[in-house]
Amino acid sequence: MRAAGVNIAGGGLAGALMAVLLARRGIPVNIFERRPDPREHTADAGRSINLALAARGMEALEQAGLMQQIRPLMLPMRGRMIHEPGSETVPRLQPYGQRDGEVIYSVGRAALNRVLIEAAARLPQVSLHFDTTCTAVDPLSGSLHSVDNRSGAHSTHTGITLATDGAGSTLRGSLARAGLIAVSEQPLEHGYKELHMPARNGAYALDPAALHVWPRHGFMLIALPNPDCSFTATLFLPHTGPAGFDSLRSDAAVQDFFAREFASAAPLISDLVTQFRDHPLGSLGTIHADPWACGPVLLMGDAAHAIVPFHGQGMNAAFEDCAVLDTMLQSGATGDDWPALFARFDNARRPDAEAIARMALENYSEMRSAVLDERYLRHKAWALQLERLHPERFIPRYAMVMFHPEIPYSQALRRGAVQQQILELLDARQQARGSGAELNALELEYATQIIAERL
Repeated sequence: MRAAGVNIAGGGLAGALMAVLLARRGIPVNIFERRPDPREHTADAGRSINLALAARGMEALEQAGLMQQIRPLMLPMRGRMIHEPGSETVPRLQPYGQRDGEVIYSVGRAALNRVLIEAAARLPQVSLHFDTTCTAVDPLSGSLHSVDNRSGAHSTHTGITLATDGAGSTLRGSLARAGLIAVSEQPLEHGYKELHMPARNGAYALDPAALHVWPRHGFMLIALPNPDCSFTATLFLPHTGPAGFDSLRSDAAVQDFFAREFASAAPLISDLVTQFRDHPLGSLGTIHADPWACGPVLLMGDAAHAIVPFHGQGMNAAFEDCAVLDTMLQSGATGDDWPALFARFDNARRPDAEAIARMALENYSEMRSAVLDERYLRHKAWALQLERLHPERFIPRYAMVMFHPEIPYSQALRRGAVQQQILELLDARQQARGSGAELNALELEYATQIIAERL
């Protein structure tokens, strides 16, 4: 497929990856990014510092030929380390999976963006324009309008336009104001603050091979490792209420709250009160846009379907968007018809975007509360046991999402619901028989029967 040029609004993670994929197909690309060049400047304060990279994102990066450059940035996390209330409580690991490769990776946003931009810059088909704000797009021609942040000069760029300008997408807003798309935002009543846990005597203060979680039912604290032996901690709280951000307006309130709720974590956060006061309060939510494709314009990644971060799939889903579009380009099914390609992408990808948005919301409840529940732990153990017995049929939903990119999100949601019904049936039988937590031979035989019938 050929074009006079593809304009990409947004030079973040998805935009830079999409540029590499397009350029590798010989398609000229212009990237426009409102922020300065990440190779020369530090990342914006308040943006998520590190992210969880999983199989879907890695497969897309592999498709772009970039995994070799990115592997040095990746820190493996083999499971959730659960810190229950009380400073004396010994944390326990809940593994993500049961195979050696079933881990997820902490990766720094700024470092990853820098590698992607460097890869794009090496390709002669790519032109980079930083300090340039995209203001609107013409849905008839695909032309992109921008302004140079330094000179104030306005420009129009002809060609096809991909909007990868994030959850606050300006281009999505311009299409919505023109009445061409419908946009709804589903805000979460919880916000977040990021806090820094420095290295202790040159070493990690916590086990670096895990994502640490302090679940407290209505809220939680998490921490991901960084290459410099520090951790980035993120506090998720309701905006209002007795355990909400609005109740933590004094230094004493912050100190008392952390001492009471996160006694084992508080000593690890340097200058806790100062950080809490100075770091921005972020908002969370899910964005739905319909359609994503408007003639020669396509919304992708967070601009099309921003989700909450609790499944660690926002970046991975955006990267998978890029891989899907690239594969459609390879197939050549729509010839040189970009609007037809974009409409095909929208139709094919939308069910999966809706599925991961729902699963991400459900995972917040799991992380902050269910991980403390004996019933949840029992079902998790049974799911792993059934996976060992029926690896082609029964795969825990979390594993399908994180470790099986060949299984679409929408299929993971459907199969996960059936599998949960099977676990509920087994639990009911166990309770009726007064059996223990382990599945006996009789229950395993019953499970094999219904797995064959339903999966």
